[in-house]
Amino acid sequence: MSTNTITTKLKQWAKELGFQALGISDIDLSVEEVELGKWLAQGFHGDMEWMARHGTKRSRPDELVPGTISIISVRMNYRPPQRYDPVMLLNHPEVAYISRYALGRDYHKMMRKRLQKLAKQLEAELQEEGIDFQYRVFVDSAPVLEKPIAAKAGLGWIGKHTNVLSQDMGSWFFLGEIYTNLPLQPSKQVANHCGDCTACIDICPTQAIIAPYELDARRCISYLTIEHKGSIPEEFRAAMGNRIYGCDDCQLVCPWNRFAQNAEQSDFAIRSQLDTASLLSLFEWKEVEFLKKMEGSPIRRIGFERWQRNIAIALGNAPSSPHIIGALENKLPDSTALVQEHIKWALQRQK
Repeated sequence: MSTNTITTKLKQWAKELGFQALGISDIDLSVEEVELGKWLAQGFHGDMEWMARHGTKRSRPDELVPGTISIISVRMNYRPPQRYDPVMLLNHPEVAYISRYALGRDYHKMMRKRLQKLAKQLEAELQEEGIDFQYRVFVDSAPVLEKPIAAKAGLGWIGKHTNVLSQDMGSWFFLGEIYTNLPLQPSKQVANHCGDCTACIDICPTQAIIAPYELDARRCISYLTIEHKGSIPEEFRAAMGNRIYGCDDCQLVCPWNRFAQNAEQSDFAIRSQLDTASLLSLFEWKEVEFLKKMEGSPIRRIGFERWQRNIAIALGNAPSSPHIIGALENKLPDSTALVQEHIKWALQRQK
């Protein structure tokens, strides 16, 4: 079977499995390795020590999976149908804003199962021809430079906000990879179409995009609300507004996202009315309620403490209200020291 035939079949099977695009890349990430090293040296990864933990395995795929010479990269749209304009929600400070990717079910297992199925289909075909097919599937689950790989595979270009952008799909998609020993023909890369646009840089609430294509994660609201485990620096709290899990501002303002399409998978449908929930209603949850309602959600992994920490900040940013003050004061005695710190800050803002 020729490599062109394999790629053609892979693209067809991928679409049948719910992926919107598939491409092939080689494993030369030497340029990206240098850039990653510079980024880590400046400490822009913050608490994400796992970004540096695996040495060169992240930038040298054949060290992570020996024998790898090609990478199959896929993307899957995740944006749920928009019941309300996300920008409008950001302008309603009493409503909790949650990143669009986290409104539905966690994507990791679902995408991994489908990628595994894709690999098994190819394995069955190649076995008939006696071709040795070795592979390993990844969905944001190992030291993999998924965005540079996707760009090399022709799935888009890396925009100034450091997300992958596609002319026909914008940026509301997840990525997944299959590392393989097959000598596949790399796909043609696409040109960068950001041009002179600086919309994503200009809109960032905390100026986390410190230069085109350069992100200081320590300033990013997505990092602060999801990855950062400790106290959120006071200099960023007001700018967080009502964003309690992640931030989409750079994607919401990107001109290319006018071509974005909604998710085809029901897994990404909005759960628990999270797109319109009030901050107060979410703040009232007990830990058992949080764990139950967030079962199967990517939000669950930050834990109840950080969930309360984030909401406390958002309540501090909301217009002053006796209801908010009462809710904050009621939570204060039984909260952890971390949450108490943020509740006290919020109360100072409210009073």
